[in-house]
Amino acid sequence: PEEVFNRRWIMKPGSIPANPFGATDEQVQMNPPRASENLVEPSGPTDPTVSIIAVRRLDTTPLALFANYALHYVGDTEAAVLCADYFGYFAQFMAEHLAPEADSAPFLAMMSNGSSGNINNVNFREKGTSGAPYSKMSAVAQRVADEVYARYQELVFMDTAVLASAAQELELGVRKATAEELERAETILAAAEGPILKSSAEVFARESVLLKDFPDTVSVPLQAVRIGQVGIAAIPCEVFVETGLALRAASPFENTFTIELANGYNGYLPTIEQHAMGGYETWRARSSYLEVGAAEQIEAAMVGLLSQLHQ
Repeated sequence: PEEVFNRRWIMKPGSIPANPFGATDEQVQMNPPRASENLVEPSGPTDPTVSIIAVRRLDTTPLALFANYALHYVGDTEAAVLCADYFGYFAQFMAEHLAPEADSAPFLAMMSNGSSGNINNVNFREKGTSGAPYSKMSAVAQRVADEVYARYQELVFMDTAVLASAAQELELGVRKATAEELERAETILAAAEGPILKSSAEVFARESVLLKDFPDTVSVPLQAVRIGQVGIAAIPCEVFVETGLALRAASPFENTFTIELANGYNGYLPTIEQHAMGGYETWRARSSYLEVGAAEQIEAAMVGLLSQLHQ
């Protein structure tokens, strides 16, 4: 729980700048100034749970471990690099725990993204501190890996497990700009000084224009997987933590977790309540374009798939 924070904050009235579309009535700011006097409270919960599935050989040596954690990447890299972030460090540290010797049997660990569309590693109540590149992601991964290793000692392994999967294509609407909003966007782009867009108003104006050519609906691939008494919900969006918690509560399985950004990419997935509050994740763009209410429809469909596998 010390590593996960809701990054969407309710702010004092009048303290949030106008959004890229000119609106000044938003209640929520994503990644607000740290330790600001304008902070009121996070707009939602967190999910500190780490889910794991482990596989070992008949001789009991570890073979693989799959983990899931509802935390956005940490991102404290050097400039202009590709990085596996805390996911990669976690895999490394788990291998050091479970296959530490040079002659250890081959072992693979991996970490997947849980419902973390509105979750990151920043405690906005406190002022920020600087550290060496990669130090924060490494520390997060070490803490999670150490906890997983401790719980690994308590696992009860089974000789057999039911394996099953079900999938569904869900047709959902695309949010597009109105004629008036498109006109405003085109005016902003016409006034832009160069090919490189500089302001958020320019960037999101371009997004509005590009979304004009999107289909009115898109097919969103949903998948549920059963491994014994574990249910896995695979959703191709940046799923808000509220949806992940709701799926766990409604699932018929003893243990359930959500893998976000699975089998595709359909942008952020705010709940209806979070859409009403505004904020970056709700701003219409190729990174957030599904209809308001998409989260609730996806949740209902996923519960149906999980229930189907539980029969």
